[in-house]
Amino acid sequence: MSICVWLQIFYIAIIIFSHFSISSENNELITPYNLNEKYLDYLTPYQPIVGQSGMVVSQNSLSSDVGINILNQGGNAVDAAVAVGFSLAVTLPRAGSLGGGGFMLIYMKDENAVININYKSESSRNASNTSLFGNEEAPKDYDRNIVRYGYKAIAVPGTVAGLLKAHELYGSMPLSILLKDAIEQAKNGITVSYDLENAVRYTNQLKANVESNSIFFKKGDPLKEGTKFIQNDLGDVLELIAANGSDGFYKGLVAEKIQMAMKKNNGFVDAIDLANYEAKVTKPLSINYRNHIIFASNPPSVGGSVILESLSVLENFELKSYEPNSSEVLHLLAESLRRGHMDRSINIGDPVFYNDYTNELISKKRGKELSKSISIDKATKNSEISPYSNLTEGTNTTHYSIIDKDGNAVSNTFTLGYSYGSGVTIPGTGILMNNQMSNFSYDYDSPSISGRFANPLNRLEPNKRSVTNMSPVMTFEDNELRLITGSPGGARIPAAILRVITGVIDFDLSISDATMLPRINMNFTPDEYLEYESIVSKDTVDNLEKKGHLMIQSKSIGGTQSIYSINGVNYGYSDLRRPNGGVSIQIN
Repeated sequence: MSICVWLQIFYIAIIIFSHFSISSENNELITPYNLNEKYLDYLTPYQPIVGQSGMVVSQNSLSSDVGINILNQGGNAVDAAVAVGFSLAVTLPRAGSLGGGGFMLIYMKDENAVININYKSESSRNASNTSLFGNEEAPKDYDRNIVRYGYKAIAVPGTVAGLLKAHELYGSMPLSILLKDAIEQAKNGITVSYDLENAVRYTNQLKANVESNSIFFKKGDPLKEGTKFIQNDLGDVLELIAANGSDGFYKGLVAEKIQMAMKKNNGFVDAIDLANYEAKVTKPLSINYRNHIIFASNPPSVGGSVILESLSVLENFELKSYEPNSSEVLHLLAESLRRGHMDRSINIGDPVFYNDYTNELISKKRGKELSKSISIDKATKNSEISPYSNLTEGTNTTHYSIIDKDGNAVSNTFTLGYSYGSGVTIPGTGILMNNQMSNFSYDYDSPSISGRFANPLNRLEPNKRSVTNMSPVMTFEDNELRLITGSPGGARIPAAILRVITGVIDFDLSISDATMLPRINMNFTPDEYLEYESIVSKDTVDNLEKKGHLMIQSKSIGGTQSIYSINGVNYGYSDLRRPNGGVSIQIN
C-alpha cells in the first residue's frame, strides 16, 4: 500500500531507532537495510525517503500514491508511469493536463537498454507565418501574445499519445485499471491546495477564456483552498481513453470537440492533425562521465544536449578538489552551461527537418576544446566564445521518476508551456491546451534575439516540433541504474539537473543533499547574467562578481523529482522548491 510523506518519514525513524525492519510477508524481524552513511546521513537537515521496493516521486503526493497503487496491484514501472501521468492531469492542471507534450526515458532491466519517447507538441499542418501574421516572414513588430495565449498558440498535443505509446511497448495492465484512480480523482474531486488556489489566482489567461473561467473561478474568485475541485468533463474524457485507448482522444467525440472549438476561434489544429499525430521512439543521447553513463533526451530536446555537453566540459576539471558550494564550482558550472546553451542556440532543431549533429556537440573532443577556453579566475564573455558550426524556452513543466521492485524505471517530463498553457480549455472536455506555438523562432534573424528564439533551425514550419529544454535523465554505474531525475523550469532545467548529477557523482552526496545544493543558472542571453538562488552565500556571490560575473538573484531554479538507487536500496527525494511534491514507496 502507499503511504503519505510523513508516514514515510515515521517509517524511516523506526528503522533508525530499532535497527530492524519488519517483513510484511511474515512479520519476522530481518536485517535492516545495508545503509551507507554517505547516502543516509541523519546529521543533514534533508532526509531522503528510503525503500527496497517500488518508488514514485512526483510533484503531487496524490499522484505519487496513484503510482504506488498500481505497483501494489502487480504493475510495472511503465504501468505506474501511465497512471501517474493521467493523474497529474487532475491534480496538477497547470502543467500536467492532457493538452501538452514531453519526453520519457524508459529502462527495462531485462532488455538492458534505455529508450526515449518523443511526444512533444507539434505544429498543425495548417500553421505557418502566413496563416499567423498574413506574411511569409513574421513582421518585426509582431504581437508575441498571438502565439502565447488563445487558440492560435495551440500545437497538436502529444501527452496522451506518449503515455499510451509507453503502455503499448511495455505496459502489463489494462488501461481501465491504470486510469481508474485518475477518473475517481476527477469525478469525486480533489482538495484544493494553497498552491492550486494561488496558481489559478495569478493566471490571467484562465480568466480570459470562457470555459476555463467557468472551471477555475466562481463568481470571479479562484478555487478556494480546502474546497473540493470536481472535474466531471475531464473524468468523462479519461473514461473514453480507458475504454478506447488513443482513439478516445485523437479520434471520435473528443477530437470533434477540439476541432469544433479550434474552427470557431480561428485555431489551426483539426481532426486530421490529431489523427496523424504519433509519439516517436528514439535512441536517447548518452555520454560517459567519470565512469557513469548519462542518458538524456535527444532533439528536439536541447536540454539533453546542454546537460551532456556541460558534463563533457566539466570532466576536464577536478570539481571534487573544491567545496561543492564554493565560488569555483559555481563558476565552472556557469561556464560549462554558457557553452552548452550557446552551441544549442544555433545548431539544434527538429531532426525530422534537419541533420542532427548533437553527438558532435556532446563529444569529449568538443568538451575538451571548450574547457581550454575556461579560466578558473575569470568569467568568459559570450562574444569571446565561438559557437560550434557545421556545414549546413515557460517554467511550468513537471517531472516524475519511478522505479519498480524489478529495477525497471521511468523518467518523464512534460508540459503545457506556460502555467495553464494557452489558458484555453476545450468546452465539454476539461482539457487545458498548450501554448507551444510560442516556442518557435519567429524573429531568428534579429541580432537582439537570443537562445531558441534566435535559432533558424527552430523556425515555424508545418508538422514541426519546436526545441525545448525538457530532458528527463537516467545515469548508470557499472551497468547498474543509479539516478533517475528531471526538472521543470524552462531554460533553467539543464542547470537544475546538472547540479544534481554533479552533486551525487563528483561530491558523493546523498540525493537529498545534492537536490538542496544552492543553484545557479547561466543561459545564453545578451545580458550575460548569472542567476543565483537566495541561499547562495554573500561571500560566494562577491567572489563570483570578482571573477567578472554579472549576478542577478532568483527565488528558485528548477524543482527536481529524483530517485537514487544503490545496493538494492532506493532513496527518493522531492525537491522542496516546489510545493505538494511527494515520495511514495511500496511496502511488500
